[in-house]
Amino acid sequence: MYEAARAVAAAMGQSSAEVSTGGASEASFAGALGLPTLDGLGADGDGAHALHEHVLIPSLPRARRAARSA
Repeated sequence: MYEAARAVAAAMGQSSAEVSTGGASEASFAGALGLPTLDGLGADGDGAHALHEHVLIPSLPRARRAARSA
């Protein structure tokens, strides 16, 4: 799964790196079961579900790549 996502990134002229970070998402459940899981591909921003919620425009190509990997 990672190699497929990496190939999509390369086709879009982007790089991709395998990293581990803190935090949690629904992907944690699949990962805990040992299932291949891609996570952290959405756009960066702050204020989830708040009035000051925003997205950082430079991170949008990563979200586009996630959509193309699906």
